[in-house]
Amino acid sequence: MGHGSGGKLMRKLIKETFLKNLDNPFLSPLSDSAVIKMGKEKIAITTDSYVVSPPFFPGGDIGKLAVAGTANDLSVVGATPLFMTLSLVLEEGFPITDLERIIQSIKITAHEAAVDVVTGDTKVVEKGKGDGIFINTSGVGTIPEKISLSMEKIGIGDRIIVNGSIGDHGAAVMMMRSGFQFESDLISDCAPLYSLIQTLLKDNSGASSGIKFMRDPTRGGVAATLNEIAENRGLGVTIYENEIPVRDSVRSLCEILGLDPLYVANEGKVLIIVNRKKSERVLEIMRGHPLGREARIIGEIQEKPEKRVVLKTRYGTSRIVDLPEEEKLPRIC
Repeated sequence: MGHGSGGKLMRKLIKETFLKNLDNPFLSPLSDSAVIKMGKEKIAITTDSYVVSPPFFPGGDIGKLAVAGTANDLSVVGATPLFMTLSLVLEEGFPITDLERIIQSIKITAHEAAVDVVTGDTKVVEKGKGDGIFINTSGVGTIPEKISLSMEKIGIGDRIIVNGSIGDHGAAVMMMRSGFQFESDLISDCAPLYSLIQTLLKDNSGASSGIKFMRDPTRGGVAATLNEIAENRGLGVTIYENEIPVRDSVRSLCEILGLDPLYVANEGKVLIIVNRKKSERVLEIMRGHPLGREARIIGEIQEKPEKRVVLKTRYGTSRIVDLPEEEKLPRIC
């Protein structure tokens, strides 16, 4: 299970098994989407599989999750999502009424994300072999020539912005599994981010020129994404506990379950690395959008400690935020 969690074991599997055999210039960046130049156009391609359990949770379901997650992987590389594939693996006995509900959710979310489902596949497996429903999607989009986002552009002094509270999705799924009852605001943040990201990239004030890199922190949460940046760039990442938005209900559930919200999955959040001089303007634009009203600057890129993420706590102390061997919350997405 740890090899599919977004932690150290998964990184090791990708590097020592997949990259060793399949490495090429399009795959090696390990971006959310592969970026391929075809003539004058840049094409973004992504694929993902969704195995969340249970398939229905507060704020969404596996259908909404599949469309939003795929569209977001395109959006964070600067692409305009255009087309999606949809493949379903259904377990014998899965209720048609539940399938209809999920397909309706896919329809609504695809409309919100401005993508068309253009082809698909359906397989049915025997009872006990599929856990209800699994969904695989691929997405295709185009990237304007002037947009070029890359982790390689991240440098010392850059600010880290998140568009809202973290851990909402993972906490909502875990609440369903555990049977705990919390206040009604504990719902998944699952949402397509295209409109928010395009508002930033198309801004005429020059703020977009300061955006260097974006990533939606899903499996492994904010901690996994920031560790990837620190390791790949050989720089330090400092984040400030007082500035990281976490809902009280999420914090309470995490305390009960012994979890850290930094490691809990998100499905409607984006981390943006932006030039310090442009950061306040980017923050202002984000807060003017419904999906960015709670946006905060939560940290910055520093020279040291190299390849480490450091949390400055509300008590004035510091602690290392390491990448876990495996995620404590399997089957979240």
